[in-house]
Amino acid sequence: METKLFDPFLHFPSVSSSTSISTLTFFSPLPLRRYPSLKLLAHNSLSSHTDPIQHNQPSQSYSPTPPNRQLRTPHSGYHFDGTARKFFEGWYFKVSIPERRQSFCFMYSVENPAFRKQLTPFELAQYGPRFTGVGAQILGADDKYICQYTPESHNFWGSRHELMLGNTFAAKQNSIPPNKEVTPQEFNDRVLEGFQVTPLWNQGSICDDGRSNYVKTVKTARWEYSTRPVYGWGDVGSTQKSTAGWLAAFPVFEPHWQICMAGGLSTGWIEWDGERIEFDNAPSYSEKNWGGAFPRKWFWAQCNVFEGASGEIALTAAGGLRQIPGLTETFENAALIGIHYSGKFYEFVPWNGVVTWEVATWGYWFMSAENGNYVVELEGTADDPGTTLRAPTSEAGLSQACKDTCFGILKLKLWERRYDGSKGKMILDVTSDMAALEVGGGPWFSTWKGKTSTPPILSRAIGLPVDVDGIYNLFPLFKPPGL
Repeated sequence: METKLFDPFLHFPSVSSSTSISTLTFFSPLPLRRYPSLKLLAHNSLSSHTDPIQHNQPSQSYSPTPPNRQLRTPHSGYHFDGTARKFFEGWYFKVSIPERRQSFCFMYSVENPAFRKQLTPFELAQYGPRFTGVGAQILGADDKYICQYTPESHNFWGSRHELMLGNTFAAKQNSIPPNKEVTPQEFNDRVLEGFQVTPLWNQGSICDDGRSNYVKTVKTARWEYSTRPVYGWGDVGSTQKSTAGWLAAFPVFEPHWQICMAGGLSTGWIEWDGERIEFDNAPSYSEKNWGGAFPRKWFWAQCNVFEGASGEIALTAAGGLRQIPGLTETFENAALIGIHYSGKFYEFVPWNGVVTWEVATWGYWFMSAENGNYVVELEGTADDPGTTLRAPTSEAGLSQACKDTCFGILKLKLWERRYDGSKGKMILDVTSDMAALEVGGGPWFSTWKGKTSTPPILSRAIGLPVDVDGIYNLFPLFKPPGL
């Protein structure tokens, strides 16, 4: 049974397949400051004192993705295994421009790529209904939106073990669409409408497909920008972690989620609604999701533009109601909070502590957590009504499935934990007015209060220090896709 949520036209499937917990759009609750110059130099909220990259390096420049790059996280690659099971994968990249209190959110998704075109009647009879295709969406300045979608995926490509992907919606005359990373000039010579993205580069040109009459749209968008990662998902200088633990290497507890870059610095330009917006060292972020089904409902918060402390600060927090594998429909609460600050990673997950939350149907997010050494609290609020965005769902394909803002007010506090569990020395006390906040799925009848409820045996198993990526590197022929 469908349950209508938030807006009269918007209803959420009870169990859906989606690109990302962070599939975002936003609505500005306050008047935006205007600048006479089209060049917007985004201030660096990620301080240089622990950044291994010098901030006086030249501006935007393209570099091919190097092998064995620093700060690479597990699960950077494309996870499609070639089978006909229901599958989606989605990627999310965000660039924030604090001077204008604006963000650009790039979202790419592929659904059921085993079927390169829409299913034939014979395939429908054999496999059941499947939604196919590739989507590219951007939520940008002035709360405007653009989406281009095709039900075919024969021009989509993804690297098996690295964060590299692309798609050609329309090739230039007498040109063959790329099937791997190419130089920016070659991309522009061969691709009329499409995108390519790597850990270090994001480039594309798309046209709105005219199906988004529920939001303000722009007709076209073009962009080119480079990114210098500062944080992956772990301490700087250490092996980076799988966001959901080592069991994410196996197709259980789907969908899986990986923060690929908790914080970075992006430089380049975006042509948006007739304006060319340039930025230098803009705080940026990326993550991804993949699997066969999305949580029944979820919430999400992310921010890397803060006031109140010096140094690099990046926050990602989320929770969801997901199905436990088995013959019966059993669900569990799962949630985490991750903070990067001054080169150190503070991780709060079910296998090292307890995470609790209180999240309203819209407008209020509160989370707290503790592990053996630290205590954290965060509170987010949104006065604006939020904006809906498409995501690939099992029931309806690429359709509205979450509600978001990139103008949330966020308070974040982090303490050392005393031996008795109380709060000790304060490490962080910061605020932001550019937090990305989201609720999705459903039904959301009332405020959701919960805490992590992972069974003790499972928590101990997930918490084991298993380096799956390192093990498979010893036997590369057996390494699964995506890892």
